[in-house]
Amino acid sequence: MFSGSIPALVTPFRDGAFDAPAFKRLVEWQIDEGTSALVPCGTTGESPTLGFEEHYQVIDACLEAAAGRVPVIAGCGSNDTATAIRHMRYARQAGAAAALVVAPYYNKPSQDGMIAHYRALADACDLPIVVYNVPGRTVADISADTMCKLAEIPTVVAIKDASGDLARVTEHRAGAGADFCQLSGNDDLWLPHAVLGGAGCISVTANVAPRLCADFAAACAAGDWVGALALHDRLFGLHKAMFSDSSPAPAKYALSRIHDWFSPEVRLPIIPASEASRAAVDAALVAAGVL
Repeated sequence: MFSGSIPALVTPFRDGAFDAPAFKRLVEWQIDEGTSALVPCGTTGESPTLGFEEHYQVIDACLEAAAGRVPVIAGCGSNDTATAIRHMRYARQAGAAAALVVAPYYNKPSQDGMIAHYRALADACDLPIVVYNVPGRTVADISADTMCKLAEIPTVVAIKDASGDLARVTEHRAGAGADFCQLSGNDDLWLPHAVLGGAGCISVTANVAPRLCADFAAACAAGDWVGALALHDRLFGLHKAMFSDSSPAPAKYALSRIHDWFSPEVRLPIIPASEASRAAVDAALVAAGVL
């Protein structure tokens, strides 16, 4: 369904408001650099700080700028099932290719509760769903057995797995089938995830190094593991630097270093990247040849 380098796009702000012109320039640059799909309104897009209207403005701006050239997977997750349904219905009407739906956070549902949540979404809206498992943020982990049950829902087409457990790739393939789309949610594990059968990555690093990430994805798809390893090593410092402070502050700082039209502004409770983080990002950008 989806493959390659897929940035979880940052949401640019200026003076407290969504900076739509900067966002559209970011999308244009991403497409020019070989990005294969786009994810607005994910965690990296600071979705918890977006009001409903802002959330939909970001989705609309992404779709307008992409203009059908690459698929848009709209972030639609919530810890409230009704809100996730609302987001999905909007994204479908707007023309998104799929919805990225994170496991309900904070509520800590049971595995049966997870299944009921995603079934309710599928019953309410026929937009394809990319399940997002990131227990480090949500606390609730979608087990491999549960994910395989979710894959039986016709509109559940993929998983973004940020569990950090590479065994899940094999478990998902065994239970959901070899054709079920598996995307890494960890840049630093993208290479082993691909070796085990993953189709790509919904990436933070791709925000700031889209060409390198697209080249890396192409090497993986071609089975060029020597070339992929070389690119992995080149990108590894950036992968680490993107989390040298609370995300997406380092990524936004990096983009402000690359593009003079991009502001590093974030929203509380995220604060700007620390001095140490900025130093780490600058060094990684130079080491990767981005600056």
